[in-house]
Amino acid sequence: MFFGPMRGLGPRGFLTEEEKKNMPKVSKALLLRIGSYLRPYWLPFLLVFAAILLSAGLGLLPSIITGRIVDEALVGRNLRLLVKLLLLAFATLTASEVIGVLESYINAWISQRIIFDMKNQMYQHLQHMPHAFFTSEKQGDIITRMNTDISGVSSVISGTLTSIVSNLATVVTTLVALFTMNWRLALVGIVVIPLLILPTKRVGRNRWQILTESQQKNDEMNQLVNETLSVSGSLLVKLFAKEEAEYRRFVAVNEEVTRLQLKEQRSGRFFRVLMGMFTQLGPLLIYFAGGYLMVARGDAGLTVGTITATVALINRLYRPVQSLLNIHVDFTRSLALFTRIFDYFDMTNPIVEKEDGERPSLAGAEVCYEHVSFSYEPDKPLLTDIHFTVPGGQLYALVGPSGAGKSTVANLLPRLYDATGGCVRIAGTDVRDFDLRYLRENIGVVTQDTYLFNGSIRDNLLYAREDASQEELEAACKAANLHDFILSQPEGYDSLVGNRGLKLSGGEKQRLSIARVILKNPHILILDEATSALDSLSESAVQEALETLMEGRTCIVIAHRLSTILKADRILVIRDGVIAEQGSHEELLGRNGCYRELYETQFRRVLDYEAEQLEKSA
Repeated sequence: MFFGPMRGLGPRGFLTEEEKKNMPKVSKALLLRIGSYLRPYWLPFLLVFAAILLSAGLGLLPSIITGRIVDEALVGRNLRLLVKLLLLAFATLTASEVIGVLESYINAWISQRIIFDMKNQMYQHLQHMPHAFFTSEKQGDIITRMNTDISGVSSVISGTLTSIVSNLATVVTTLVALFTMNWRLALVGIVVIPLLILPTKRVGRNRWQILTESQQKNDEMNQLVNETLSVSGSLLVKLFAKEEAEYRRFVAVNEEVTRLQLKEQRSGRFFRVLMGMFTQLGPLLIYFAGGYLMVARGDAGLTVGTITATVALINRLYRPVQSLLNIHVDFTRSLALFTRIFDYFDMTNPIVEKEDGERPSLAGAEVCYEHVSFSYEPDKPLLTDIHFTVPGGQLYALVGPSGAGKSTVANLLPRLYDATGGCVRIAGTDVRDFDLRYLRENIGVVTQDTYLFNGSIRDNLLYAREDASQEELEAACKAANLHDFILSQPEGYDSLVGNRGLKLSGGEKQRLSIARVILKNPHILILDEATSALDSLSESAVQEALETLMEGRTCIVIAHRLSTILKADRILVIRDGVIAEQGSHEELLGRNGCYRELYETQFRRVLDYEAEQLEKSA
């Protein structure tokens, strides 16, 4: 029984330069934290380790039985014993396989339960992260942590951890069996191991470098294909007549990819032949040593069966030893995986909810900004002294140049951010003292960038109130001038809106968003130019619905249209982090200040355009 050729180590045998640079620091705290996820499953783990040890022990028996078959059954010409030994060998192999299946199942169950626990914890944690987290973190990174990284824990549990235990058990039991049978032959078999491992790692490192280059070129080729064969990319190529140029680029990259792949396949080919010879050398040396001891030295205690069993056990030893030499790589990557996950878990939420938060009545409540300052970055203040009060039931409009901080002012109200100075009060209570859920349940927000879930119209409406009746859904949609459109759809309220609402027009999405807020029926409204995506007819109908909705409610509108501003009880002009001006439309125009400038440069242009469109339609 000879051991087959050993392949060179693949990328898993080495750490990349980035991995070396970001190698996690091994500490007792980190190991204990990882252990906290394994601890609830200590009993199944014990069963797994017991199964591994039992399987390692049973794995020795076929080799040992092979020696008895040679010495006692074949040499002794005992057919009955031969059958018994063969049946025993088959039984041990079967038992080992059954135990292996059981161990694999328990291991998979433990892995999936740990992943289940970690994903639940991560999702809950991310749900309570502040709005700033999602505006600064890449969505791809969040999904990678949530899915890829946590799912990778499965390979750590079922791969790295159990592989280490299994390989250790195999090596220890095999060495004990080898030295128990004949220590001289055991030493001869072991001496070959360095000849296999050291050169293999060197060639493996060279292959890894070539594979890294090849992957980089593959990424470059994939990027080229993705850019030029997408809908927008292919259109751009055609409009600029760049088909031939892009083809030449692709051929050049593809040629480099092919060259590197051929180089990788050639690398170490002759070395692998040499390694195959080395793996045969171990058994040959054992046969030679055994023959020498039996023939030349007349060792009566050494038999052909012992030599055969030793060869079989040596073959069983090589691969686990090689795997154990890569423990540091697997261990480092496992720790890095957990470290990436823990980095997210350790992110704190600056929006701290007060225990037993207040829940005052907000019907007709006034909103007060008391000398509020705010900055996204410490050295770059956005708001420096925002001070105003919106009386209960009134509508205040925020206007100003782009980037002045109008949306930020509004976002402080539902605590998407917290003021860095001053405070925001509703009904005399600091928003930081509210029960956070109660606060947000009583504030309705309609933004320009409408977001819809990939479901039905009904699903998106019920997101505001899960217990809303069909009559309430229809009433809200009628108020938002959307009901007739919904009825014209084949599935009515069960019609799908598509990913992010792509099956609807901009105006339809906006009206659905407005209907959702109408259904929520909040005491305070924040409208970020809620009618900006509507045509003139739709805007008129929805404006009437919004006016009905705003009655008796405190409203803050971020306005870009003069028609919205004219309906405001008071206009606040925000510039350079402060309220530069405030008053009615006529008062502000008469001051010839920054509002007049906005009116002349922005609103007048819009008015002229709308008048032109009305004239054309007439």
